[in-house]
Amino acid sequence: MRIFSAIEGERIPADAQRVELEDLIECWTLDEAEVESLANKSGATCLGFALMLKFFELEGRFPRREDVPKAAVDYMAGQVKFDAALFAEYRWSGSTIEYHRAQIRRFQGFREPTVADEDKLTFWLADKMCPVETSRERLRAALLARCREERTEPPTPKQIERLAGAAEALFEREFDFTTTRRLPVSAVTALEDPRTASTFVTRTWPVSRRSCGTT
Repeated sequence: MRIFSAIEGERIPADAQRVELEDLIECWTLDEAEVESLANKSGATCLGFALMLKFFELEGRFPRREDVPKAAVDYMAGQVKFDAALFAEYRWSGSTIEYHRAQIRRFQGFREPTVADEDKLTFWLADKMCPVETSRERLRAALLARCREERTEPPTPKQIERLAGAAEALFEREFDFTTTRRLPVSAVTALEDPRTASTFVTRTWPVSRRSCGTT
């Protein structure tokens, strides 16, 4: 959503600028209820809250500072009647932003994720997505979409990586276990000592299922 191209001084054609403006209007315009949620907020606090509110509506997650397009900052500043430069003063840690996040979750009908939610996401990925998807990037996208469907704030990027990795490992163990059970005894014997396989299945598998997805 940038009006100027990356080459300094080069302007994007008028048609592209019109698309940019249309996108801004569609995605970043505050409705009446959203304007009311800005009550008692001013300056950087008002601008930062408004941008987080609309970003969460669009993406189903909270942004980092660098996630918010400059064009969106400028457009939002015009709506709330504060200088766009104030966005640089919005604090991204501390009690104020935590309060803002809680307000936005309530406004959007979302809730914070729990350990149980992470467990469910891990097993869902392993059961529904890993059998058909090998791309980590698409696993992340599927997890974010699932959270949005469940009206749950998604885990942090680091937690998402951990859950995706746990889901992949869980799927691989289950695949190996299921495949081994379907093989003829002679094939299993040729691959490994049956006593070792039996020990691994009975001792390691249940523990692995419980451990995946915990914090």
